[in-house]
Amino acid sequence: MSIRVLLVDDQALIRAGFRMILDAEEDIEVVGECGDGTQAVDSAGRLAPDVVLMDIQMPDIDGLEATRRIVDAADPDDSIAVLMLTTFDLNEYVYEALRAGASGFLLKDVPAEQLVDGIRVVAQGDALLAPSVTRRLIHEFSRGAPAHQGERPEIGELTPRELEVFKLIARGMSNAEIAAELVVSETTVKTHVARVLMKLGVRDRVQAVVLAYESGVVEPGATVSE
Repeated sequence: MSIRVLLVDDQALIRAGFRMILDAEEDIEVVGECGDGTQAVDSAGRLAPDVVLMDIQMPDIDGLEATRRIVDAADPDDSIAVLMLTTFDLNEYVYEALRAGASGFLLKDVPAEQLVDGIRVVAQGDALLAPSVTRRLIHEFSRGAPAHQGERPEIGELTPRELEVFKLIARGMSNAEIAAELVVSETTVKTHVARVLMKLGVRDRVQAVVLAYESGVVEPGATVSE
């Protein structure tokens, strides 16, 4: 089945460029285009895309608020993944975008193959945050994160090993890096990650990172060095 994509950007040329790239892929279908956040919320409800490619800065409702509304309104059994279009010069938006429910970030000048791969990744339910990108994002949004709100009860449900995996996820480590750190197989790590996300009630690694900082499990600055 095709991956249904909704393009949201206030610049028609950017939407046209992305559509041209995506139309060339047999497994991706562009189901609609929007020029602002209000249209995006309405179209997401009507068209039920698998992935929304969402610009951050737009007139009327911006990408952050549109993402929040789309994620909140989505059926849990048929959730919509939102990929934010951003640049690293927009650091002030990163933390709020993660909290709003974004599944990942793409730069506006992303190469075509990375755009396509990124859409496929989030459509499968994974978070589009390569380890190096995760570390940069964590570094930026943690500086502006609010004071931690105290440990959440669900964190107490984690086993010691799951808590260890949780902390490594929050530091931006990939499954391979976690496996090397803990001297276990990647298959074992995948099992631990799945259990961590389930117990914490978060849908992906991005939300796990946010929870780790907000609960104080990881403090700003505790990232993996580049």
